[in-house]
Amino acid sequence: MGFMRKILDSIKPHFTEGKLKKMYPAYDAFETFLFVPNHTSSSSCHVRDSVDLKRTMGTVILALVPCLLFGCYNIGYQYYTQLGGDLPSIFSLFTYGLIRVLPMIVVSYVVGLSIEFGFAVSRKHQVNEGYLVTGMLIPLIFPIDCPLWIVAISVAFAVVIGKEVFGGTGMNILNPALLARAFAFFAYPTKLSGDKVWVSQASNVDGVSGETALGQLATLVKDKSSDATDVLSSNFGIMDSFLGFIPGSIGETSVLAILIGAAILIITGIGSWRIISSGILGGFIMALIFNLWNANGFMGLNPFHQLFIGGFMFGIVFMATDPVSAAQTNKGKYIYGFLCGFLAIMIRVFNPAYPEGIMLAILFMNVMAPMIDHYVIQSSVKRRLNRVKDGI
Repeated sequence: MGFMRKILDSIKPHFTEGKLKKMYPAYDAFETFLFVPNHTSSSSCHVRDSVDLKRTMGTVILALVPCLLFGCYNIGYQYYTQLGGDLPSIFSLFTYGLIRVLPMIVVSYVVGLSIEFGFAVSRKHQVNEGYLVTGMLIPLIFPIDCPLWIVAISVAFAVVIGKEVFGGTGMNILNPALLARAFAFFAYPTKLSGDKVWVSQASNVDGVSGETALGQLATLVKDKSSDATDVLSSNFGIMDSFLGFIPGSIGETSVLAILIGAAILIITGIGSWRIISSGILGGFIMALIFNLWNANGFMGLNPFHQLFIGGFMFGIVFMATDPVSAAQTNKGKYIYGFLCGFLAIMIRVFNPAYPEGIMLAILFMNVMAPMIDHYVIQSSVKRRLNRVKDGI
């Protein structure tokens, strides 16, 4: 690292005083990414800590690594399984998936960071680090056969409309990654739905169906199949759904990998355990109510199985816990998380044409989060005023 330090020190004058002075935010972004910033606070109040936003974002990316690694393997596994015959080695399956996923990650970071750098240079402020996580999240919530140009347009929309128009990282009211997914879904629905986008090259191979568990269940319910849940359980068993050996978005299939990431976020104190636990509880209660009601095949699904399929767990762990767009008060986090999970299952069941409801549920609760915090704070203020009046 000493070698890198010398290189950065040698070129720094060109960005502080030379012709490249306007590009200093870009230089500062690379320097502070590689080394802990030596900036100090000049006014009160402040807290001195070795942990900065870049290190926090790095921890979240570390929590996403299990989902990314398994996602690469599962892409290869689903592709060769659908083709039939003997499966190649684990390394070959992973390599195939990595080759398919890597271009999406590159496009996401190149487009997103280019826009971030452009806004930082034009506004003459430091580059916001929030996109380090967003750039990884966006590919993980897209299907593997989504065209790269759609990924690029979705990233541009999310960064410009979802973040920069509000002032950048820390100012956005909606989760940028989910906003990218929502934009792509409503702008190009045929590229993000159906049964040909979830398994690599499914549209190019006859007889290959990449239908997801939620997609198949929605189809069975639409056809009024009386044994919809039994058919789903036989095709997508609860253990396969937990481990992740099912079609779906790149990083959302393995609940086990997601829980490993959740443990990292909770242990490091970056992810809110209040939101995660209440979100899972809200989803389970809604699924249990539907299971007891059992008015159609979608409702009769085992509550645990309901949580294991689709993007529910990934959304609750990595999207709902976004510290910017989520509720800020402790009590508000319980309410926010519970409603995210509750509404996600409700949307999924009541609208079989759009079986995955976690995206809309979280985006809706992003908008409601400030109101939740407002009433939580007002309730606390009112309670304390009453104590003063009572002489306590």
